[in-house]
Amino acid sequence: MEKGLVVTQLDVEPGECIKVKGKIQSDAKGFAVNVGKDSSTLMLHFNPRFDCHGDVNTIVCNSKEDGVWGEEDRKADFPFQHGDKTEICISFDEAEATVKLPEAEFKFPNRLGMEKIEYLAVEGDFKVKAIKFS
Repeated sequence: MEKGLVVTQLDVEPGECIKVKGKIQSDAKGFAVNVGKDSSTLMLHFNPRFDCHGDVNTIVCNSKEDGVWGEEDRKADFPFQHGDKTEICISFDEAEATVKLPEAEFKFPNRLGMEKIEYLAVEGDFKVKAIKFS
């Protein structure tokens, strides 16, 4: 997937929220929002797939430790549409990460026990319009 926006040297603590606002491209195959320590250590890889890697209208969540992917967690609910504007809010605590969308919410375990988020990357068919930390 094509790398888009990358933000490093963050200091996002448990309970704080990273909001990513943007637009899904009209011909999107998929996109991903990654948060963690760096590109090889991710607490959460949030990857809505319209039609890629053999998945259609599926959200795949995963973690990555020292460059090695964990077990994929597939979500049946798929609230995204081509060309939609959306806001993705990611927060976490010691137990899990939470992804809030306007019409859905997803949970994923904090497998690596991360205590802060220092890295954010958005890749694929998603144009970032704004990022907010709250």
